[in-house]
Amino acid sequence: MPEKFQHKKSLGQHFLNSDYVPKQMCDAGDVVAGDVVLEIGPGTGVLTREILNRGAKVIAVETDVRAITSLSETFPDEIASGQLVIHHMDARKLDFATLGLADQQFKVVSNIPYYISGLLFRQCLESEIQPTDLVFLVQKEVAERIARSEKESILSMSVKVFGDPTYICTVKRGHFTPPPAVDSAIIAISSINQQMFVDNQILPSDYFELLHLAFGQKRKQLLGNLAGDPQFSREVIENSLNELDIATNIRAEDLSLVEFLKLARLLKNSS
Repeated sequence: MPEKFQHKKSLGQHFLNSDYVPKQMCDAGDVVAGDVVLEIGPGTGVLTREILNRGAKVIAVETDVRAITSLSETFPDEIASGQLVIHHMDARKLDFATLGLADQQFKVVSNIPYYISGLLFRQCLESEIQPTDLVFLVQKEVAERIARSEKESILSMSVKVFGDPTYICTVKRGHFTPPPAVDSAIIAISSINQQMFVDNQILPSDYFELLHLAFGQKRKQLLGNLAGDPQFSREVIENSLNELDIATNIRAEDLSLVEFLKLARLLKNSS
Protein backbone atom coordinates (compact mmCIF):
# COMPACT_ATOMS: atom_id res chain seq x y z
CA MET A 1 0.00 0.00 0.00
CA PRO A 2 1.68 3.27 -1.09
CA GLU A 3 2.32 6.02 1.38
CA LYS A 4 -0.04 8.97 0.78
CA PHE A 5 2.22 11.59 2.28
CA GLN A 6 5.67 11.80 3.84
CA HIS A 7 5.79 10.83 7.49
CA LYS A 8 6.79 13.37 10.11
CA LYS A 9 9.42 12.05 12.50
CA SER A 10 8.47 14.75 15.02
CA LEU A 11 4.98 13.22 15.30
CA GLY A 12 6.27 9.68 15.70
CA GLN A 13 4.46 8.60 12.54
CA HIS A 14 4.83 4.99 11.39
CA PHE A 15 1.96 4.15 9.03
CA LEU A 16 0.49 0.66 8.78
CA ASN A 17 0.95 -0.71 5.28
CA SER A 18 -1.13 -3.90 5.28
CA ASP A 19 -4.60 -5.16 6.25
CA TYR A 20 -3.29 -7.89 8.57
CA VAL A 21 -2.56 -5.75 11.63
CA PRO A 22 -5.85 -3.76 11.50
CA LYS A 23 -7.79 -7.02 11.38
CA GLN A 24 -5.89 -8.35 14.39
CA MET A 25 -6.51 -5.12 16.30
CA CYS A 26 -10.24 -5.06 15.55
CA ASP A 27 -10.55 -8.74 16.48
CA ALA A 28 -8.76 -8.01 19.77
CA GLY A 29 -11.26 -5.24 20.53
CA ASP A 30 -14.22 -7.32 19.29
CA VAL A 31 -15.24 -4.42 17.04
CA VAL A 32 -18.71 -5.03 15.61
CA ALA A 33 -21.46 -3.09 13.87
CA GLY A 34 -22.93 -0.40 16.10
CA ASP A 35 -19.78 0.16 18.15
CA VAL A 36 -18.39 3.63 18.68
CA VAL A 37 -14.60 3.54 18.30
CA LEU A 38 -12.14 6.29 19.16
CA GLU A 39 -9.10 6.16 16.89
CA ILE A 40 -6.11 8.25 17.92
CA GLY A 41 -3.86 9.26 15.03
CA PRO A 42 -5.51 7.53 12.04
CA GLY A 43 -2.79 8.72 9.65
CA THR A 44 -3.40 7.31 6.17
CA GLY A 45 -6.55 5.48 7.30
CA VAL A 46 -5.55 1.81 7.00
CA LEU A 47 -6.92 0.95 10.46
CA THR A 48 -9.81 3.39 9.99
CA ARG A 49 -10.99 1.45 6.93
CA GLU A 50 -11.08 -1.85 8.81
CA ILE A 51 -13.09 -0.35 11.68
CA LEU A 52 -15.54 1.26 9.24
CA ASN A 53 -15.88 -1.97 7.25
CA ARG A 54 -17.09 -3.68 10.41
CA GLY A 55 -19.97 -1.23 10.70
CA ALA A 56 -18.62 0.76 13.63
CA LYS A 57 -18.67 4.54 13.95
CA VAL A 58 -15.22 6.11 14.14
CA ILE A 59 -14.38 9.22 16.14
CA ALA A 60 -10.91 10.10 14.86
CA VAL A 61 -8.46 12.47 16.53
CA GLU A 62 -5.66 13.69 14.26
CA THR A 63 -3.10 16.47 14.70
CA ASP A 64 -1.63 16.37 11.16
CA VAL A 65 -3.62 18.48 8.69
CA ARG A 66 -2.20 16.45 5.79
CA ALA A 67 -3.71 13.29 7.28
CA ILE A 68 -7.08 14.99 7.71
CA THR A 69 -7.05 16.06 4.04
CA SER A 70 -6.13 12.52 2.98
CA LEU A 71 -8.84 10.94 5.15
CA SER A 72 -11.44 13.40 3.79
CA GLU A 73 -10.55 12.36 0.24
CA THR A 74 -10.52 8.64 1.05
CA PHE A 75 -13.76 8.44 3.08
CA PRO A 76 -16.12 11.15 1.72
CA ASP A 77 -19.25 8.98 1.98
CA GLU A 78 -18.51 7.84 5.53
CA ILE A 79 -17.92 11.44 6.59
CA ALA A 80 -21.10 12.60 4.88
CA SER A 81 -23.15 9.89 6.62
CA GLY A 82 -21.61 10.62 10.03
CA GLN A 83 -19.99 7.19 10.31
CA LEU A 84 -16.59 8.90 10.42
CA VAL A 85 -16.07 12.08 12.42
CA ILE A 86 -12.62 13.68 12.35
CA HIS A 87 -11.38 16.11 15.00
CA HIS A 88 -8.28 18.20 14.41
CA MET A 89 -6.75 17.83 17.85
CA ASP A 90 -3.49 17.06 19.64
CA ALA A 91 -3.91 13.63 21.24
CA ARG A 92 -2.10 14.89 24.32
CA LYS A 93 -5.12 17.10 25.02
CA LEU A 94 -7.84 14.48 24.73
CA ASP A 95 -11.19 15.43 26.22
CA PHE A 96 -13.72 12.63 25.86
CA ALA A 97 -16.68 14.83 26.80
CA THR A 98 -15.80 17.33 24.07
CA LEU A 99 -15.62 14.46 21.59
CA GLY A 100 -19.18 13.46 22.53
CA LEU A 101 -18.13 10.16 24.09
CA ALA A 102 -20.06 8.68 27.02
CA ASP A 103 -18.75 6.56 29.89
CA GLN A 104 -18.61 2.83 29.02
CA GLN A 105 -20.17 3.53 25.61
CA PHE A 106 -17.11 3.35 23.34
CA LYS A 107 -13.89 1.49 22.56
CA VAL A 108 -10.41 2.76 21.76
CA VAL A 109 -8.48 1.12 18.91
CA SER A 110 -5.33 2.93 17.81
CA ASN A 111 -1.83 2.74 16.35
CA ILE A 112 -0.34 5.36 18.63
CA PRO A 113 2.94 7.32 18.59
CA TYR A 114 5.40 5.45 20.78
CA TYR A 115 6.69 8.56 22.53
CA ILE A 116 3.31 9.35 24.12
CA SER A 117 2.11 5.80 24.80
CA GLY A 118 2.35 6.18 28.59
CA LEU A 119 0.38 9.41 28.49
CA LEU A 120 -2.33 7.90 26.29
CA PHE A 121 -2.72 4.88 28.57
CA ARG A 122 -3.27 7.28 31.47
CA GLN A 123 -5.68 9.51 29.59
CA CYS A 124 -7.83 6.63 28.40
CA LEU A 125 -7.86 4.61 31.62
CA GLU A 126 -7.86 7.26 34.34
CA SER A 127 -10.56 9.44 32.78
CA GLU A 128 -13.96 9.66 34.47
CA ILE A 129 -15.33 8.82 31.01
CA GLN A 130 -13.89 5.37 30.35
CA PRO A 131 -14.00 3.05 27.32
CA THR A 132 -15.09 -0.56 27.77
CA ASP A 133 -12.08 -1.84 25.82
CA LEU A 134 -8.76 -0.47 24.64
CA VAL A 135 -6.46 -1.83 21.92
CA PHE A 136 -3.11 -0.16 21.31
CA LEU A 137 -0.27 -0.93 18.95
CA VAL A 138 2.82 -0.11 21.01
CA GLN A 139 6.48 -1.00 21.37
CA LYS A 140 6.85 -4.71 22.08
CA GLU A 141 8.79 -3.97 25.28
CA VAL A 142 5.92 -1.85 26.64
CA ALA A 143 3.32 -4.54 25.92
CA GLU A 144 5.50 -7.19 27.56
CA ARG A 145 6.06 -5.06 30.65
CA ILE A 146 2.31 -4.65 31.09
CA ALA A 147 1.01 -8.10 30.23
CA ARG A 148 3.84 -10.64 30.35
CA SER A 149 6.46 -9.65 32.92
CA GLU A 150 6.72 -11.65 36.14
CA LYS A 151 7.72 -8.43 37.89
CA GLU A 152 5.31 -5.55 38.34
CA SER A 153 6.04 -1.91 37.51
CA ILE A 154 4.34 1.46 37.81
CA LEU A 155 3.07 0.98 34.26
CA SER A 156 1.68 -2.54 34.76
CA MET A 157 0.03 -1.65 38.09
CA SER A 158 -1.42 1.51 36.55
CA VAL A 159 -3.08 -0.55 33.82
CA LYS A 160 -4.15 -3.65 35.76
CA VAL A 161 -6.04 -1.64 38.38
CA PHE A 162 -8.45 -0.59 35.62
CA GLY A 163 -8.75 -3.68 33.42
CA ASP A 164 -7.39 -6.99 32.19
CA PRO A 165 -4.38 -6.68 29.83
CA THR A 166 -3.64 -9.28 27.15
CA TYR A 167 -0.61 -9.49 24.87
CA ILE A 168 -2.26 -10.27 21.54
CA CYS A 169 0.65 -10.67 19.12
CA THR A 170 4.01 -9.33 18.01
CA VAL A 171 4.04 -7.02 14.97
CA LYS A 172 7.25 -6.99 12.95
CA ARG A 173 8.77 -3.76 11.68
CA GLY A 174 7.91 -4.50 8.05
CA HIS A 175 4.22 -3.83 8.71
CA PHE A 176 5.01 -0.10 8.95
CA THR A 177 6.13 2.62 6.58
CA PRO A 178 8.69 3.76 7.51
CA PRO A 179 9.70 0.76 9.67
CA PRO A 180 10.36 1.65 13.32
CA ALA A 181 13.63 0.76 15.02
CA VAL A 182 12.01 -1.93 17.18
CA ASP A 183 9.26 -4.53 16.90
CA SER A 184 5.78 -3.67 18.08
CA ALA A 185 2.92 -5.56 19.70
CA ILE A 186 -0.84 -5.38 19.99
CA ILE A 187 -2.06 -5.11 23.57
CA ALA A 188 -5.71 -5.23 24.57
CA ILE A 189 -7.22 -4.03 27.86
CA SER A 190 -10.69 -5.46 28.48
CA SER A 191 -13.38 -5.00 31.15
CA ILE A 192 -12.23 -1.46 31.95
CA ASN A 193 -13.79 0.01 35.09
CA GLN A 194 -12.98 1.65 38.45
CA GLN A 195 -14.45 -1.10 40.61
CA MET A 196 -11.17 -2.01 42.33
CA PHE A 197 -11.01 1.45 43.90
CA VAL A 198 -14.59 1.10 45.11
CA ASP A 199 -14.07 -2.40 46.50
CA ASN A 200 -10.93 -1.36 48.38
CA GLN A 201 -12.34 1.98 49.50
CA ILE A 202 -9.42 3.98 48.17
CA LEU A 203 -9.35 7.03 45.93
CA PRO A 204 -7.47 6.74 42.63
CA SER A 205 -5.34 9.75 43.63
CA ASP A 206 -4.28 8.01 46.86
CA TYR A 207 -3.53 4.78 45.00
CA PHE A 208 -1.29 6.46 42.45
CA GLU A 209 0.48 8.54 45.08
CA LEU A 210 1.36 5.37 46.99
CA LEU A 211 2.28 3.54 43.78
CA HIS A 212 4.88 6.15 42.86
CA LEU A 213 6.27 6.10 46.41
CA ALA A 214 6.52 2.30 46.37
CA PHE A 215 8.50 2.27 43.13
CA GLY A 216 10.45 5.42 43.92
CA GLN A 217 13.82 3.67 44.06
CA LYS A 218 13.66 0.31 42.33
CA ARG A 219 16.60 -1.23 44.19
CA LYS A 220 15.21 -0.34 47.58
CA GLN A 221 12.77 -2.51 49.46
CA LEU A 222 9.13 -1.46 49.62
CA LEU A 223 9.42 -0.63 53.32
CA GLY A 224 12.34 1.70 52.72
CA ASN A 225 10.63 3.52 49.87
CA LEU A 226 7.40 4.06 51.80
CA ALA A 227 9.18 5.02 55.03
CA GLY A 228 10.90 7.80 53.16
CA ASP A 229 7.61 9.70 53.10
CA PRO A 230 6.73 11.56 56.33
CA GLN A 231 3.05 10.60 56.21
CA PHE A 232 3.86 6.95 57.04
CA SER A 233 5.88 5.85 60.05
CA ARG A 234 8.08 2.81 59.68
CA GLU A 235 6.17 1.10 62.49
CA VAL A 236 2.81 1.58 60.76
CA ILE A 237 4.19 0.21 57.48
CA GLU A 238 5.69 -2.83 59.21
CA ASN A 239 2.45 -3.52 61.11
CA SER A 240 0.44 -3.25 57.88
CA LEU A 241 2.77 -5.65 56.06
CA ASN A 242 2.62 -8.11 58.93
CA GLU A 243 -1.18 -7.91 59.06
CA LEU A 244 -1.31 -8.87 55.39
CA ASP A 245 1.33 -11.60 55.86
CA ILE A 246 3.70 -9.83 53.46
CA ALA A 247 7.46 -10.06 54.06
CA THR A 248 8.90 -6.79 55.32
CA ASN A 249 11.88 -7.14 52.96
CA ILE A 250 9.76 -7.40 49.80
CA ARG A 251 10.28 -5.10 46.83
CA ALA A 252 7.33 -3.34 45.21
CA GLU A 253 7.82 -5.24 41.95
CA ASP A 254 7.11 -8.54 43.75
CA LEU A 255 3.78 -7.44 45.19
CA SER A 256 0.57 -8.47 43.42
CA LEU A 257 -2.07 -5.89 42.57
CA VAL A 258 -4.45 -7.37 45.15
CA GLU A 259 -1.80 -7.19 47.87
CA PHE A 260 -0.88 -3.65 46.94
CA LEU A 261 -4.51 -2.48 47.06
CA LYS A 262 -4.98 -4.03 50.50
CA LEU A 263 -1.78 -2.38 51.72
CA ALA A 264 -2.84 0.97 50.27
CA ARG A 265 -6.15 0.77 52.09
CA LEU A 266 -4.49 -0.02 55.43
CA LEU A 267 -1.93 2.74 55.10
CA LYS A 268 -4.44 5.39 54.06
CA ASN A 269 -6.73 4.44 56.94
CA SER A 270 -3.82 4.81 59.36
CA SER A 271 -2.62 8.19 58.11
